[in-house]
Amino acid sequence: MKWEILKRDRLYKGFFEFLRFELRHTRFDGGVSPPLCREVLAQNNAVAVLPYDARRDRIVLIEQFRIGALEAEPGPWLTEIIAGIIEPGEAPEDVARRESVEEAGCEIGRLERIHHYLPSPSSSDEQVTLFVAEVDSDGIGGLHGVAEEGEDIRVRVVDTGHAFELLDRGVINSAIPIIALQWLRLNRETLRSAWG
Repeated sequence: MKWEILKRDRLYKGFFEFLRFELRHTRFDGGVSPPLCREVLAQNNAVAVLPYDARRDRIVLIEQFRIGALEAEPGPWLTEIIAGIIEPGEAPEDVARRESVEEAGCEIGRLERIHHYLPSPSSSDEQVTLFVAEVDSDGIGGLHGVAEEGEDIRVRVVDTGHAFELLDRGVINSAIPIIALQWLRLNRETLRSAWG
């Protein structure tokens, strides 16, 4: 399968970049598509990390305002996990450690990669590397974030079972924490044996 980019235009450049492509690609029947016009939200790749305290069976969650959830139920303040953008020259593991300090005021230990995936490939080129991280949750909490970036983040530590309840009730309703918590649900006992 092959593709050919016929034209590429930048429609907008701000915090994100919006691009329009004219392209054609081979089809499953062996033919070639007609020229197609597709728009893409060009984003930097991201890292997300679920801090897990295996000894106490607790996790660190954050809450913050998200513009994309403005019209969603129950509103734009989402319960999530730590996440951030990969800056040029940074390794995903370094981003996980940096963002853990910036967003939650916590130092993390061992990291285990959960997955690397495309959250919305029909309209965005973003890729996310997702980790679970070892953490001592004692004393973690409060308000955090980088003021210059407009971050206003509330941090709380919850029992893992309670986090699963929030997930099952739909309180946690964005893709990154859903994927992380479902993974933890499947791998919790293994992590508790390894890290506990």
